[in-house]
Amino acid sequence: MLKDFKAFIMRGNVVDMAVGVVIGASFGGIVKSLVDDVLMPPIGLLLGRVDFSNLYLTLRDGATPGPYAALVEAKKAGAVTLNLGLFANTVINFVIVAMAIFLVVRAMNRLQAMQKSKEPAAEPTTKECPFCASTISLKATRCPHCTSELPS
Repeated sequence: MLKDFKAFIMRGNVVDMAVGVVIGASFGGIVKSLVDDVLMPPIGLLLGRVDFSNLYLTLRDGATPGPYAALVEAKKAGAVTLNLGLFANTVINFVIVAMAIFLVVRAMNRLQAMQKSKEPAAEPTTKECPFCASTISLKATRCPHCTSELPS
C-alpha cells in the first residue's frame, strides 16, 4: 500500500498540482497586498478619503452602543456589520487573479498552437477520384465507385 501511495505522489500531475497550489497561495498574498496597499488607498483618496477596509454598515449594535470609529471596534463590541469595503477588496482580488490566470492560459494556448503548427502534417492516405469526386485510397489504380481507370 505504501508503494502505491508513493507511486501516486510521484506522478507528474500530482507534483505539478502541488507546485501550482503553493505558487497560487503565494500569488494570492501578493495580489492581496497589491489591492490593500497599492490600489485601494488612491481609490479611497479619490472618493473623499475613504478607507475601504473600514467601510461597513452596522446592522445591529453590540454590547456597547455605536457609532463605532472603526470596524475593529464594532467587532470588539459584538456588533453585526455588513463589511462592504472588505467585500470590495475581495472582489478586486478575484478580478486580478482571474485576469492573471486568463493571461497564463491564453499564453499557454498560443504556445500549444505554435507547437502544433511546427509539427509536419501527416501524409495523406486518400485522394479524390477525378471522374466521380469520391474519396479513394492513394494506392488505387481503378475507382471502386465509378470503375474509371485512374491516371498514375
